[in-house]
Amino acid sequence: MLIAQRPKGRHQGGLWEFPGGKVEPGEDRRAALRRELREELGIEITIARPLIRVRHRYADRAVLLDCWRVSHWEGAVHGREGQRIAWARPEALDERRFLPADKAIITAARLPALYLISPDPGPDLDAFLATLDARLGAGVRLFQLRCREMTSARYRALVREARALCERHGARLLLNSGLGQALAREAHGLHLRSADLLALPRRPLGRDRLVAASCHDAAEIDKAARLGLDFIVLGPVLTTPTHPGARTLGWTSFTDLVRGASLPVYALGGLGPAHLPLAWRSGAQGIAAIRGIWDEIAAFDGGPLRVADPR
Repeated sequence: MLIAQRPKGRHQGGLWEFPGGKVEPGEDRRAALRRELREELGIEITIARPLIRVRHRYADRAVLLDCWRVSHWEGAVHGREGQRIAWARPEALDERRFLPADKAIITAARLPALYLISPDPGPDLDAFLATLDARLGAGVRLFQLRCREMTSARYRALVREARALCERHGARLLLNSGLGQALAREAHGLHLRSADLLALPRRPLGRDRLVAASCHDAAEIDKAARLGLDFIVLGPVLTTPTHPGARTLGWTSFTDLVRGASLPVYALGGLGPAHLPLAWRSGAQGIAAIRGIWDEIAAFDGGPLRVADPR
């Protein structure tokens, strides 16, 4: 990722940030992005998509950061305004001091576009783990283990096996809070059910683990933000086969709710990888799904999943 250091003497001078600038009155946000990166870096954008919108209040000002992921461009990147720039891997960004408002951007940059939620493992754990291994091999890098009922010893063994598979593929394992709160430190994080989210007075794990939550409305989104969670799942967006009569948000309401969130949001409910471009345009980090990834990802050419950024 390309980062830039703010010049000394400016607001928050000396801290690192992501290149960009202000939208001029009456200017389209994509046009502003093109202009700012042309002026600051000497490049012409060819492919970019929305990543996240972050609202942040400093002591002396409030900002809205409209952040985009730029994956293709023309020209050689250089600091046209004399600013110091550097390329850094997302996992190494903690080694530098960033603007406070950039924390959510760093989290979004580290998260993948797909979040796989498991179906109930059922009695055949070998078959369940074999399918998980195949989905991780197809490119899934974020996985939630979700179990309704299981004995403590069997569940602990399943967590160990799932974590080993995830680490072999460079993926992260989150445990659903239904059974997973006590074992969250044996995984890479915890996913809170909405009822558990509302009952908690503080974030349940340190920053060395991911903490996510299921949300359905603005109040739950606000609670997740106040607890300092890393991301949320919001839905259901569309009707699902398992809940045909459930009330859905639809894309319009989903987009409105995401506008008020300052943390990454995955869209959930009747969705699969084919919905990614629409989800990105609606402000989502990506897609969270059970059947849409667990059952259908094998249809993607039988090999690693490739998701193209829309122009």
